[in-house]
Amino acid sequence: MRSASKLIILTVLVIFFGGGSGFCADVAKVGVVEFQRLFENSDAGKEIKEKITTQGKKMEAELKEKGAEIEELKKRLEREALVMSKEMREEKEREFRIKVNDIKNLKNKYEMDLQGIQKKLMGGLQAATLEIIKEIGKSGGYLLIMDKRGVLYSPSTIDITDEVIKKYNALYAKNKKK
Repeated sequence: MRSASKLIILTVLVIFFGGGSGFCADVAKVGVVEFQRLFENSDAGKEIKEKITTQGKKMEAELKEKGAEIEELKKRLEREALVMSKEMREEKEREFRIKVNDIKNLKNKYEMDLQGIQKKLMGGLQAATLEIIKEIGKSGGYLLIMDKRGVLYSPSTIDITDEVIKKYNALYAKNKKK
């Protein structure tokens, strides 16, 4: 990550200072995009967040239900442990451990599923926004458009995030109607 930011800074410095006389007549137009704000404020980003939240709550409810079953099984095991034979108690304890392990595995599976869903949905959003950013870059005469996370300082005048959000929302609404 550190080397990537150094490379970006070096590239920008070379473009501005080492570009030669060919760039002297042109004004270097630079823009930045804040992807986090884009994801939070775009219509698709809000929808993705809602889908992930809904799916997460559904999975959490199922895990709570299974957790309640485990608690009930544990209480029953503690109550009946004194009257059970040693073999029966060991068998019930083994069943209990298996169920606890199953819930842990299910929780891990759900976490991975949620990450996969998020990655898939965000990947589609990011690919579409990159195309819009390229379009804005070409039509606006930008020399460079960067992710704001890699920039230490930039004036708000070069932030094109709102323009990207507007264009993406228009495209998203158009595609959603189809």
